[in-house]
This record gives sequence, structure tokens and C-alpha cells, in this order.
Amino acid sequence: MITAAAVAWGSMPASAQQAKGPPTLRDAEIEQLLRDYTRPILRSAGLEKQNIQVTIISDRSFNAFVADGRRIFVNYGALMDSQTPNQIIGVLAHETGHLAGGHLSKLREQLAQAQTQIIIAMLLGVGAMVAGARSNSNNGAASIGAAAISAPQEVIRRNLLSYQRQQEENADKAGVKFLTATGQSAKGMHETFKRFSDQILFAAQGSDPYLMSHPMPAERVNALEQLARSSPYWDKKDDPALQLRHELMRAKISGFMDRPDTVARKYPSSNDTLPARYARAISTYRHGDLRLALAQIDGLIREQPANAYFYEVRGQALLEGGKPAEAIAPLRKAVQLSNNAPLIEMLLGQALVASDNTAYADEAIAILRAALSREPEAPIGYTQLAMAYGRKGNYAEADLASAQAAFMRGDSKTARDLASRAKTRFAVGTPGWVKADDIVSAKPMPGQKN
Repeated sequence: MITAAAVAWGSMPASAQQAKGPPTLRDAEIEQLLRDYTRPILRSAGLEKQNIQVTIISDRSFNAFVADGRRIFVNYGALMDSQTPNQIIGVLAHETGHLAGGHLSKLREQLAQAQTQIIIAMLLGVGAMVAGARSNSNNGAASIGAAAISAPQEVIRRNLLSYQRQQEENADKAGVKFLTATGQSAKGMHETFKRFSDQILFAAQGSDPYLMSHPMPAERVNALEQLARSSPYWDKKDDPALQLRHELMRAKISGFMDRPDTVARKYPSSNDTLPARYARAISTYRHGDLRLALAQIDGLIREQPANAYFYEVRGQALLEGGKPAEAIAPLRKAVQLSNNAPLIEMLLGQALVASDNTAYADEAIAILRAALSREPEAPIGYTQLAMAYGRKGNYAEADLASAQAAFMRGDSKTARDLASRAKTRFAVGTPGWVKADDIVSAKPMPGQKN
């Protein structure tokens, strides 16, 4: 179920293609912070115009990776465990190094080449066995043939692993280069890899370095430290305002994702900092005490009256607490202060629809359509749009929006059924009819329900 933070704290496919992929999280505040973190790095890497997105994976472990040429994936656990902006920025810089180096496409080429080499090796091995059989020396032929198959495969595997290790080293170097070019320290990047080096040091003891896909931890960390220390920005600290935003992000994730007792342990009532109060307020509303949560959120707003995300949380708490009409005002304020963040607009649209006031239907439709024009892969936006059209009795548009929501969720069968019905309600050739026909004609993507 999709719940908070403007379409977010719950599982949601980032796109129709990922309908069967890992569950992701959406949040306007955190995504804006990550954009601010990555923008200068992407600019330095020459990728600023490539529309690279950072996608948050709903996984508590520390991990980040690239799986295509347009997204960096980062687990929410990595965001929580990064104590400073510089630490997570260093990880993002490393992943940008993979993108800038075209490592994914190059690795695919290596894999394709390796596959061809393995096939050739197998054919040669089989040929050796056949030739031996014809010479009536079966036992010797079999062993020679088996060696002809296995030995090249082992060499190919080691070459691939070596290539991957080299890619990781190159990404480290590129990451440090980008950080230096943007006037940022690489110390956080080193701190992060050093921490994980210490954690896996025991596991790596006795390992064959040629069978590891990443450089041996100690070697990699030492090389990275030397490179990072050569930067004139090694000792540069994060801006205090950015550090506060980072702490608020970590607190928000904890408030939404951690158990109440865990939040209370991390952020005890004796901790009166803004992030601690933020975490406690979110946890309080998430676990049933709406009145106390609203009082806590109002305290946050008094301290930072221009913080859009405090108003967003207030509106969300009211919406999820069964008071959608009261949620509208704080969500309007959040939209205004966030410069019309589309995820918050969708939450406002949801409040307008849930208020069950037909007078709000036109406004909800306008807001949701504007939000979806900038966030076209958000199923909840289409779901709320369908409900708003239903309020007005416009069942053609309601069916079309419902079909789009199903398609974005990866439910191809439901999407086609709804789109087929929508086609019968639209005049042939109209924009709505064409959109519905596109869904009916679309081939299911990998992992979608047929």
C-alpha cells in the first residue's frame, strides 16, 4: 500500500518496467535532497542533461548500484547509515563514475564476448572427445575433452572478475575526480569504504583475490585514501545547513520505517533537536496518536515556518487520520512552499478527492494532471485522477486514468480491460481514444501480468 510523503512510504514500482522489481520509496523531501547532492557531480561528469534519477530502494542494508544508464539506485539503509552528507555524496560520486565510464554497456560487451568464448571452448572440448572416440582412445579423449572445456571457462571467468575489479577502481578514481572538481571532500567516500572494508576483512582473509569481483578491501581502501588525501578539499566540512537537511532526512526515514520503540531509542524525549522531534512526530502519527502528533508537527512549523515538508507531514497525518478536508490547507501551503513539487501535488489532489466535495473535483483534476505531466510513472496519481473524474461523472476519462494506473503498476491485463472499456466511451480518433488504444495494443513488459 502506498502511504506517506506524497506517494511514498510503502512499496511502489518506479515504472511499469519495474513492476516485479525491488520495492521502491518515493518522497519529495528526500528526492530533492538527493537531487541537490547529485546535481554538481553529474554536471562535472558531463551527465547533467541526461536526466539521471536517483531511485530509493526499500531495503535496510547499505547498498547503491547502477542497473541501467539513467538511474542510480540507493537503499534507504545507505541514507540512514550515512552520518554526513559527504558520506552518501561520495557513494553517489562512485556510482556516477560507473555511469560516466559507460561500465554497464562495456560489461555487457564483455559478457557477450565471454559467452562466445565459452561456446567455442565447449565446441572444441566436444570436438576433442569426438576425435578421441574415433581413434578408440575413449578414456584419454574424455579427460582431454573435459580439460578443453573447463580450463578455458575458468580463464574466462577470472578475466571477467578482473575486468569488474578494474571497473570498481576506475569508478573510485572518477568519483574522487568529480568531488574535487566540485570543491567537495572525498573523505566521506573513504570513510564509507573503510567501514565496509573493516566489516568484511575477516571474510576476505584467505580469499583468492583473482576470484573477487571487487578489489581486495585493504588494497582498494589504501589506494582510495591516497587519492582522496591528494585533494585540497580533504578536510573540508559539510555546510551546517546541509548537515541539518541530512539529519532531517535520516529522522524522517526512521519515523516512517522504524518501530516506535526503535525511534524512541534513537531519538529519546531528552533529545530536543529538530531532527529528533521530526522523527518522534512522524512515528507518533503513524502509530495512532493524531492529536499529539499534530501538536508536535505544529512545534516544528513554528521553528521553520517556511519548511514545505513540515506542512506536508501535517497534511498527510490529517489525511491518513481520516480528516481529508482539514488536510487541504496545510497541503496547499506545502505545494506553494515546495514550488509545486508534483508528489506533494498528488497528495493534495488525494485530499481534495477524499473530502468527498464535488466542488473540489475540477481543482483536483487540474492539480493531478499537472503533477502527472511531470511525474508520469506514479500510479497513485492516475488512481486519484480516476476518482476525481468519477466525481464529475466523466466515466470515459475515469476508465482511462484507471487503465493508466494499472499499467504503471504492471497489471497489463487489468489495464487492457479498462482501456478497452474506455475506448467505447470516447469518440474514435480523439486523444482519449488514442491513449486507450495505445494501452490495449501495448505488449506486456517483462514481469507484467498478462
